[in-house]
This record gives sequence, C-alpha cells and structure tokens, in this order.
Amino acid sequence: MSYDRDAALAPAPGLRLLPWESEGGKPCFLSADGAGGVLSRLADEVEAEQLCDGAEVLKGAVAVLDDGKAGEHALRRALRATTQSFGDVLRVADSRGARLPVAADGDEEADEKEPGAEPA
Repeated sequence: MSYDRDAALAPAPGLRLLPWESEGGKPCFLSADGAGGVLSRLADEVEAEQLCDGAEVLKGAVAVLDDGKAGEHALRRALRATTQSFGDVLRVADSRGARLPVAADGDEEADEKEPGAEPA
C-alpha cells in the first residue's frame, strides 16, 4: 500500500478514511456515526499498530544511518520501510484530522490564550 496524499480524496463529512485500501488501490471509507462499531474498532487497532510499526521503523532507520559501514542495500531497505511507514502515518493523520470538530467563530481566541489566563 502506498498512500499518495495529493491524490487522496478528502472524506466527505461523516465519513472516516480507513487505514487500508481496496483491492484496486482505492481509499476505503466508513460512515463515522460515532457508534464505535466492529469495523471502527478494527480500524482503530490497525491505526495503532501502524503507529507502533512506524516508531520501530524509525528506530531501525536511525540505526542504519548511524552505522557508518551500512551498505547501499541496508540504506535502501531502511528508506523503503521508512517511506511505507510514513505513508501509513500520513493516512492516520489525515483520517484523524478530518474527524476533528471545526472551530466555531470566536473559538480561535480561546485556543490562543494560556491556560488559566485572565480574559482581556
């Protein structure tokens, strides 16, 4: 699976981008009704696993880069794993970002203030 953020369709409101593609390589979406069904929980588990895998791949890539004797094959393998994981993480970020509530007018000011700050 290779996630192309520029070619990916933004999910319509109420739809969740799933962390996998169809057999034809198309993005899969789920109606995000907030009920937390079986497929939604499965998607949560897959996303969590992808994020854990990404952390492990990052550690491995750093180890290869830190090894002055690493050959071309090791570097290519590390870069391939890193790009795959990065694509997965971007898909998770896009999916979760699309499900964030949109700020209402005036909410931006509240977000910019320090916690516990007095109103102006």
